Amino acid sequence: MKSFLSWSSGKDAAFTLHQLIKQNKKPDLLLTTVNKDFQRVSMHGLRIELLEKQAEMLGIELYKIPLAKNVSMEDYNRIMEQAMLDLKAKGFNQAIFGDIFLEDLKDFRIKQMKKVGFECEFPIWKRDTKKLALEIIDSGIKTLVVSINSKKLDKSFVGREFNRDFLNDLPENVDWCGENGEFHTFVYNHPDFKRPIDFIIGEKIFKTYKPCSKSDQNSYKKQAENTTDKWDTGFWYVDIK
Repeated sequence: MKSFLSWSSGKDAAFTLHQLIKQNKKPDLLLTTVNKDFQRVSMHGLRIELLEKQAEMLGIELYKIPLAKNVSMEDYNRIMEQAMLDLKAKGFNQAIFGDIFLEDLKDFRIKQMKKVGFECEFPIWKRDTKKLALEIIDSGIKTLVVSINSKKLDKSFVGREFNRDFLNDLPENVDWCGENGEFHTFVYNHPDFKRPIDFIIGEKIFKTYKPCSKSDQNSYKKQAENTTDKWDTGFWYVDIK
């Protein structure tokens, strides 16, 4: 059985990988979606060169799926299905994810993978995120917070080390693992890296996004009119080089 790990470049995927390696279940591939317009990891905003450096330090093959910046859900599903069929033809039949408690996302992954004959595994599913965050830190995984949702956190949180001080400063409504999308991280050292990744912290950048599909846009407008806008449209990034 050949498996791939959905690799975000962040701490949850990194901790999932560490657990798999300890169980002699090292995946054969790391799979990451990247923004082909900006050459960065989707959501995290991490430069592709650093993503590739992570795979090099782990000694695991990297499979990148390029997506347009305004990709629709229809196109996303089509591109992902084709990628899975490509991997299926190469002998892959298991997908591993570092999700923790988002039921809808888990159900979506299982449904999509089932279409192409893949089994799914969720090694850290339903873990207590406060305990898990501390376990990640204590494991020796070193990460930097590279993206934050401006609705949940202010600019000062981006560019910080993910450590106990960071956790203690989080507002009450923010999950310690950022499982609701409050923040994203870049792993620059890992117990299974050949050596740490060198990097330079650059400028902080604020970006806003709007829904790309017509149905999403209509929903966005209705929410805005009712002053109950729930779309996450503003994010702070720190440019890592």
